Amino acid sequence: MGGVTLGNLAYKVRQNSPYQQDPTPKQNVVIKKNRGVTLGEKVLATILVCGMLIAAIHIVSNQVTIYSANIEIQQIETKIQDQVKVNNELDLQVQELSTYERIWAKAQEMGLLLNENNVKVVQD
Repeated sequence: MGGVTLGNLAYKVRQNSPYQQDPTPKQNVVIKKNRGVTLGEKVLATILVCGMLIAAIHIVSNQVTIYSANIEIQQIETKIQDQVKVNNELDLQVQELSTYERIWAKAQEMGLLLNENNVKVVQD
């Protein structure tokens, strides 16, 4: 063997082989075009925002209506409580003024006399 070592033989065989690999393999490059927001997406987003805005306005207006109705209810309840107090006071006055002794005293002041012949007993 004329001074060729095994290491060099492998190198020479590799150089002489008909199949050689490219040092940089070719890849199919797919170029994606990054489009912006489409018109349909803009329309859908606008419709969504408008719908949310309308819903928010509707909710707020309902809350304002409920709040004002609650204020009116409280005012009416206060008026009712005041009227109940007045009615109770008037009932007490009626009870005080309708006692038998007071009626008899007023009758005597007006000159009425108790005549037993004119009294009729009514039974329930």
